[in-house]
Amino acid sequence: MTDKKKPLSFQLDVSDFLPAEQEEKQSLVVMRKSVSFWKDGLRRFSRNTIAMISLVAIILIMIFAFVVPYFYPYSYEQQIRGSENLAPMQYSQQELELKENGESVFPHILGTDSLGRDTMIRLMMGSRVSLLVGIVASILVLLIGSTYGAIAGYFGGKVDLIMMRLVDIIYTVPDILIIILLMVTLKYPLQELAYSSPAFEWINTVGVGLICIFIVFALLYWVGMARIVRSQILSLKEQEFVTAARALGASHGRIIRKHLLTNCMGTLIVTTTLQIPSSIFTESFLSFIGIGVAAPMPSLGSMASTAIDGIVSYPYRLLAPAIMISLIILSFNLIGDGLRDAFDPKLKN
Repeated sequence: MTDKKKPLSFQLDVSDFLPAEQEEKQSLVVMRKSVSFWKDGLRRFSRNTIAMISLVAIILIMIFAFVVPYFYPYSYEQQIRGSENLAPMQYSQQELELKENGESVFPHILGTDSLGRDTMIRLMMGSRVSLLVGIVASILVLLIGSTYGAIAGYFGGKVDLIMMRLVDIIYTVPDILIIILLMVTLKYPLQELAYSSPAFEWINTVGVGLICIFIVFALLYWVGMARIVRSQILSLKEQEFVTAARALGASHGRIIRKHLLTNCMGTLIVTTTLQIPSSIFTESFLSFIGIGVAAPMPSLGSMASTAIDGIVSYPYRLLAPAIMISLIILSFNLIGDGLRDAFDPKLKN
């Protein structure tokens, strides 16, 4: 028998150095591999079937809007004589004669409009315009709103009071009225600028109305983002890691950029994603009432507006852009809901 170890003795116990048994090993096994915030959020987002279907739909729409037009035989401004008001998959008399002579003629899948322009290619370009407007407007809202809200929330006090009162004032400004005023004010100066230099010819292609829409997005539509970011910063700036950064001598700009906004990234992504359908709907509505892209550049809203006159005879002209607008907005909304469910810590369980 071995002597028992005395309580106050410095003698080592040999049993402490024996190999661990299988049960002891199992008790130390980590049940689940630790993952980062982003990996965990993306994993839960990928398990959301509706959000993934919506993501696939958006990818297909982007291919339809940005890739297919390069291979399509018609252009959005091309007017084909004798092909006015054709029904879907219908050929004009001239095209039928060409087919009889053995030539290949690509069909008008969605027919043509009153000017003989192919409706399908105009639907592609209209979808491209709407997507670009939604994405660019959301980026503007993200940059301006996050910066403004972060500064107001970080400094607090009188700075926060003054900045948020400006936000309350901007909330009261009617956006459509500002767009109309900007169009009246900027129409002739922008047109003169477009004709004065070849570098500004894109102004005539895009149109004064669409430029004014972007200006209004940058002036008015960031206030919601600013309020969301401010509320996040107010709670985060009292955390220990911010205090540690101040103690290490980090500047205010670095703390806001590297520590606070980084920890708001999940909220920023969700809010930006949900801003895209709102911007697309606004642009489509303004184009529908005649404030938007310049002709002949199509937009989903302008296509729906021109189709109203022939809704009884040619209902498919209205259905095509209306279905596309609904599909784009619904898909982005479902993606935003999926991102919110994936990156919201309160919904983690």
